[in-house]
Amino acid sequence: MDYSTDYTTHAEAIADLFAATFGDSEGAEEGALIGALTRRLITETPAEDLRVFTAWEDGTFLGGIIFTRLTYENDPRMVFMMSPVAVATAHQGKGVGQRLIAHGLDTLRQEGVDIAVTYGDPAFYGRVGFEPVTEADLPAPQPLGQPQGWIAQSLTKAPLTPLSGPARCVAAFDDPALW
Repeated sequence: MDYSTDYTTHAEAIADLFAATFGDSEGAEEGALIGALTRRLITETPAEDLRVFTAWEDGTFLGGIIFTRLTYENDPRMVFMMSPVAVATAHQGKGVGQRLIAHGLDTLRQEGVDIAVTYGDPAFYGRVGFEPVTEADLPAPQPLGQPQGWIAQSLTKAPLTPLSGPARCVAAFDDPALW
């Protein structure tokens, strides 16, 4: 499996994969929502606040993950949120997502990112090091509809300690409907 960070060349393919994957698993409306979110993230987010990783095998696009910066007004640590994550339906269950996430997290670690957070299934993301956190310890930029899905991990040797908010996300995520 090969990894790429070239999201500009493959922007439409990335958005289409996210739309199709979420459409297959969550229905057409969710697929359209996540496809549109992905397009906005890629086209509107400043490069310093965006990391996109894709996985390929023999020219076949297997999956992608997007990380965007979260800032905390009273905390100097660098935090990135991993969302959305998608693996093409035909390639799910083969470890592609876990390897892609591990690659992305390793790259962020090398860049000096302190904390990664995501909003998803704790059982799945626990396999790649994410642990439940509370909004008191790690404020979310919007009210969470499912607080049990707010999970994070330290990317340094330091333990995960509370962040001082308020939190601010990139513009494409600043919509309560996504939370």
